[in-house]
Amino acid sequence: MKLKLVFFSVIFLLITGVGTAQNKSGAPKSIINKDVAISKYHDLKELEDMQKGKLLELYTERMEIIIKLLPSIAFGIKPGITMSSFGIPDSKENRNALEEHHEATRSYFENTIAFQSRILPYSDKANLIAAILFYEQVLKSLHIYGQENKF
Repeated sequence: MKLKLVFFSVIFLLITGVGTAQNKSGAPKSIINKDVAISKYHDLKELEDMQKGKLLELYTERMEIIIKLLPSIAFGIKPGITMSSFGIPDSKENRNALEEHHEATRSYFENTIAFQSRILPYSDKANLIAAILFYEQVLKSLHIYGQENKF
């Protein structure tokens, strides 16, 4: 009885180890994160009617999308595009480079937000609204660019 328990335990561990090892390479990673979408664009009147706290949220959300999109627009702006979509070899080095890029983007965004969460509340509401409208215009331009791009 003990021998069967040990045997099945060893087999289970081997199967689990093989499954885990295969998941590390996994499916190709997207060049552009899938969370780079804006749910709604606003006009001046809508923004003027909002409280400053909501404006700060909108500003941060738009800034995050731009930070994630701009470095990769040469590849297109549609989430889900992978390196293999462009014929880039799916090698360990290239996957590591892409992961380092995503980590650097996350780190930059986190540092920017840490700074701006302290400083941005002191901004003038009119300037904050102007910045949100500017960011939204940039995002609209990127959307048009994405429609004209073959990917």
